[in-house]
Amino acid sequence: MKALVIGATGATGNDLVKQLCQDSDFDEIDIFVRRRSDFHHEKVKAHLVDFDHPEEWKHLVKGDVAFSCLGTTLKSAGSKENQKVIDYDYQFNFAKAAKENNVQDYILVSAYGASPDSKIFYSRIKGELEEAVKNLKFEKTTIFKPGMLERKNTDRNGEVFGLKIIKFLNKLGLFKSQQPLPTSVLAKAMIVASKIKSNSFSEVKLHSIFSFAEKKTQ
Repeated sequence: MKALVIGATGATGNDLVKQLCQDSDFDEIDIFVRRRSDFHHEKVKAHLVDFDHPEEWKHLVKGDVAFSCLGTTLKSAGSKENQKVIDYDYQFNFAKAAKENNVQDYILVSAYGASPDSKIFYSRIKGELEEAVKNLKFEKTTIFKPGMLERKNTDRNGEVFGLKIIKFLNKLGLFKSQQPLPTSVLAKAMIVASKIKSNSFSEVKLHSIFSFAEKKTQ
């Protein structure tokens, strides 16, 4: 299969691309990035693109399955307006291009609590993106809705503190469904989703992602 990946330089995307490279079911991996990646592999073709101008690169979004794991924080984006551009506009333009080029399978990383009706800005734009992707009506759409992600070498102080708190509570037997999810496990689950034969829409939430990642697809 040929995989298409947006968000390949982030924690989840990086794990995803590395796992795809080791998977014999994938022989081509096209990544769409804003800056050059230090990662090189014979299967990987990197497209350096300006996401503000999809007309320049949308014809390249051709393959069997598209993975969308792009995302940012309000702090990194600098404003809500900039965050929405990255977390909604860029991703929707990628999804739209995939649909126009007859990509059959679309896999999106969203967030637990995402809803277009949410009063929380981040949750609202994630929910709006989910609805927009569903309305494109791919042959198969899978949306992952993780809670707290465990990223390798993260520099997000709030995230590090939150992980310590939730892990402590997990040890006490509390909030087990909110167990932090390593990005490597999320990446594995996304690959499993790409190998499940169906023509449907599905959501995978929170702790269910752990068991989903262990599903047998052959």
